Amino acid sequence: MHEYTSTARVWGLTCPGFPEEVSRARRWTRDILRGSPLADDAELIVSELSANAILHTASGREAGSFHLALAVSSQVVALSVTDGGGAGTAPKAEHQDQEAEHGRGLGMVSAIAHRVVVHDSDGGHTVTAELFTDVRRGGHPC
Repeated sequence: MHEYTSTARVWGLTCPGFPEEVSRARRWTRDILRGSPLADDAELIVSELSANAILHTASGREAGSFHLALAVSSQVVALSVTDGGGAGTAPKAEHQDQEAEHGRGLGMVSAIAHRVVVHDSDGGHTVTAELFTDVRRGGHPC
């Protein structure tokens, strides 16, 4: 393959920070990944990350928004949600009691995804969850 050529396909979507936009983000993800065995996991991940952006950052405030990016290659499906900032601290997986109403979302994403990375971005954070398309026992890509 030529060094400047990629077989990865990338999509992006910016949503207003309204709670009903989480279902739009799920539908968008499901439509792009239609027929993929990773579609259900990807949809759940996007739902959790989008809801977190709205609940815990400026994305959910007046005129707030969040951005989704979805990259698909033959090796990985990468889902990223960039929030509007204002949270003060980076998102992190917390181990909560099963009865807790909040605080389990990123932990669940970490359990589903093969890798989760949090990056500081201009004024916010980007959480990227990767699902490997071909995984050996033990969770390692082939």
